[in-house]
Amino acid sequence: MKDQNQLALLASQLKGELFYTNETKDQTMLLAYSTDASVYQEKPLAVAIPADIDDIKKLIDFAQQQRITIIPRTAGTSLAGQVVGHGIIMDISRHFNGIIELNVEEQWVRVQPGVIRDDLNSYLKPFGLLFGPETSTASRAMVGGMIGNNSSGLHSIVWGDTRHNLISANVLLDDCSEVTFEAIDEAAYFKKLLLAGREGDIYRNMNALLTDPQHLSAIEAGYPKRSITRRNTGYALDILADRSAPFNMCNLLAGSEGTLAIVTEAKLKLMSLPPQELGLLCVHFADMVECMHGNVIALEHKPEASELVDKYIMDFTVGHPTYKYNRFFIEGDPQALLIVEFRGQTAAETESKAMALKADLIARGLGYAYPYITGIEQTNLVWDVRKAGLGLIRNLPGDSQPVNLIEDCAVSPEDLPAYVRDIQKLLIEEGVHASYYAHAGAGELHIEPFVNLKTAAGKRTFRSILEKTSDLVLKYNGSLSGEHGDGRLRGEFIGKVLGEKVYKLLEEVKFIFDPQGVFNANKIVNTPPMDSHLRYDNDSNRTEIKTYFDFSKDESILRLAEKCSGSGDCRKTEITGGTMCPSFMATRDEKDTTRARANMLRQFLTNSTKKNRFDHEEIKEVMDLCLSCKGCKTECPSSVDVAKMKAEFLQHYYDEHGAGFRTKLIANFTQSQKLGSWVAPLYNFVVKNDFLSGMVKKTVGFAPKRSLPTVNGTTLTQWVKKQAVVSDAKRRVYLFSDEFTEYNDAEIGITAYKLLTALGYEVVIPKHVQSGRTYLSKGFVKEAKKIANQNIHFLKGLITDDTPLLGVEPSGIITFRDEYLSLVDDDLRVDAQKVAKNALMIDEFLLTEMKAGRIHPEQFTGTTKKIKLHGHCYQKAFHLVTVTEQVLSFPTNFSVETIPSGCCGMAGSFGYEAEHYDVSMKVAELVLLPTIRKTSSDTLIAAAGTSCRHQIKDGVGRKSYHPVEILYDALLK
Repeated sequence: MKDQNQLALLASQLKGELFYTNETKDQTMLLAYSTDASVYQEKPLAVAIPADIDDIKKLIDFAQQQRITIIPRTAGTSLAGQVVGHGIIMDISRHFNGIIELNVEEQWVRVQPGVIRDDLNSYLKPFGLLFGPETSTASRAMVGGMIGNNSSGLHSIVWGDTRHNLISANVLLDDCSEVTFEAIDEAAYFKKLLLAGREGDIYRNMNALLTDPQHLSAIEAGYPKRSITRRNTGYALDILADRSAPFNMCNLLAGSEGTLAIVTEAKLKLMSLPPQELGLLCVHFADMVECMHGNVIALEHKPEASELVDKYIMDFTVGHPTYKYNRFFIEGDPQALLIVEFRGQTAAETESKAMALKADLIARGLGYAYPYITGIEQTNLVWDVRKAGLGLIRNLPGDSQPVNLIEDCAVSPEDLPAYVRDIQKLLIEEGVHASYYAHAGAGELHIEPFVNLKTAAGKRTFRSILEKTSDLVLKYNGSLSGEHGDGRLRGEFIGKVLGEKVYKLLEEVKFIFDPQGVFNANKIVNTPPMDSHLRYDNDSNRTEIKTYFDFSKDESILRLAEKCSGSGDCRKTEITGGTMCPSFMATRDEKDTTRARANMLRQFLTNSTKKNRFDHEEIKEVMDLCLSCKGCKTECPSSVDVAKMKAEFLQHYYDEHGAGFRTKLIANFTQSQKLGSWVAPLYNFVVKNDFLSGMVKKTVGFAPKRSLPTVNGTTLTQWVKKQAVVSDAKRRVYLFSDEFTEYNDAEIGITAYKLLTALGYEVVIPKHVQSGRTYLSKGFVKEAKKIANQNIHFLKGLITDDTPLLGVEPSGIITFRDEYLSLVDDDLRVDAQKVAKNALMIDEFLLTEMKAGRIHPEQFTGTTKKIKLHGHCYQKAFHLVTVTEQVLSFPTNFSVETIPSGCCGMAGSFGYEAEHYDVSMKVAELVLLPTIRKTSSDTLIAAAGTSCRHQIKDGVGRKSYHPVEILYDALLK
């Protein structure tokens, strides 16, 4: 390691941040940045978050002086280890995210490298423009990374790759000089050759390289055949040498993986928005090779895209909490799906194109089913399955997992049938299976073999597959890398595929631009062995990890953490939307992603030598801002449930260190609220009085600006006991009086009771205890387990299809469907499943009754009413927000608009805690609170969650209503 004093001096000179010390936060950051979406892992020397270009220059100077390398990083979704290494990771994603200038008439935009592709297109959409290259990671992939990898995406056969959409780039060279790479004519080119300084040196040396006849012959002979558009092996000397177009060093920059210069600004070519009439012909095949023949036919019909999804990916959508809803178009049990997109000015034109392809395929005996999907919502569901492929196949059980290895090799589409047949034969010889998906139309299939990298034999197989596949790439004159880059994975085989003469030229290019190896050294050229610095050592600790939750469904807590592919779905912003991951959306810190949390657990649970492998401050640090929103349980394609793993970690941490007073106080919330209800007037006076509540908040550690919850003098259970029994009810339902509704929101529970009885149902509160949510949220899993056992014991046999258990607080009732299933004792497991099946949000029950015709619109007012709905995180995780929307829309003339918000930021106690208050409010200010401020006073705000309503009240001073309050008020009495 370089002198810590030198790094300390550097840190003092930066406006941004530098993490390098042995302090817990710094070590957490170093570990979080030790991986990307590849199979590699190497702890960096330091992590820098530069604030501006001057900071980057200081980092370059430091790297030159200290003979170390800078590894530029944006979203960290690289699949070939491009942003993994023992240098200074320079993350430009947080501060270099500005859209600088847009020219609508000339259709270009200038941006900083940290701008996210989908966020950019959201900005461009009102202008009728689009930046075309579209990776499956477009919701978090950034322009800088897209340039580095020359990203393409599923529409690249029409929209092109990043290289062809990069007009110019402002870059920093290794001497910190700022230059612009752009298309130049012959006169300007010769002026460049006469320049003094590094820019002139680079142009002169590159000119010498590209004018040597022997070099040109080697380039012509070595590079992939011209019909292959996915050609990202090495540096793009073949394109740079093509003098039929103006010389533009951007052609070399794209795909250079940050090894030649640092991009600080890019000018991108835009296109008009494509025709909005869109249709997908989803062709089902019984055989993968047959599918590739179908792809060749599809390309004759000039589609916008032709993408492959295989049986593995389709099978992993079965039962998936999110993607099970995307299976609507799958017929039978196909081995392969070819999703072919057509667009047109009219629906008829689009359908005509699709039907022509269908007829052609049928005539040739290819495929067995041809569903045609239209409508933006439905087609998005289809494409989401394709885009989630990498994450979905991580649900494969066992230690043999899909690996990024030969997933980026490309051949001409007409060669795909033979290539796939050869690959299948190769993998059979190696004794492994694989998933096949992605860009059939461009001749590039993401073929991911299932290999156990935890063993020496698996590592040998890993190398052998790439060695043999490189032979096939050479056989078909294909490209070793199509869009994911060479990185440290495929660099070792570039010389074999392109020829050793070309490889020497690539080394020369690196030396011309970066003789000291300042920029991302040992990527593309001079790479370490492709089977070194993997995530797992052969002698990894295999001792069983005992847990309080039952993780057998995921095999173990370690396997659940390992399911994180690193694809970075958790790095999307509020512009893309969704719930995962609220803390990252607020802080934009990598350590606050679902990915970082899963990786931290994986690293320590694998490598820790402690008896209690959870006993590490780095895990505590990375879990600190997790709001336990459950967004990752469903939005992560691999279903990495960090909330569950956080609770498990905390319990083990408490086993070792104990828990603090505030933590215990929050966990025992039910007891304190029960006591408070006995002296409600006094309790409420204290929490409402500024001085007294201020003392309480200061003593406990709650945020001064946060209001405290009040209690009801009469609990829900007490009130219900006084009510007359309904004699002529349609059916009996049981109402779960969770700890929040029982003491804090009794009036909502009472309203729910009144609504149900007025609609003709007998409502009974069964014997039960609290839900255990407060214990779970603070990690007291042992206590939560006792509560879960009690509740299932009380409710088993009582809760059935005919007599469901209804709840009004999402975080309470959904506990039965989520945590209880892996908490209760084995002898109660079947009973827990039966209760979970019939533990419903009250909205779910009402919607079922409405659809069955047992509740009628005529029972409600016909008054016009507008409602804006904010869904609780658990409702979103279990796909229940649309249920609430439908129920609130049931009264005639009621219109409901769902606010596109993620988490409200309150997250139970999180928003009360002084150290978390600012993040809590940042989360709320992303979408929720600004939307409500813009909402007229005659529009009702609906929110089922008690924490959500509290956040809205504190954030904008406005009352929001539980859906049952709105429905009961609308009921004709």
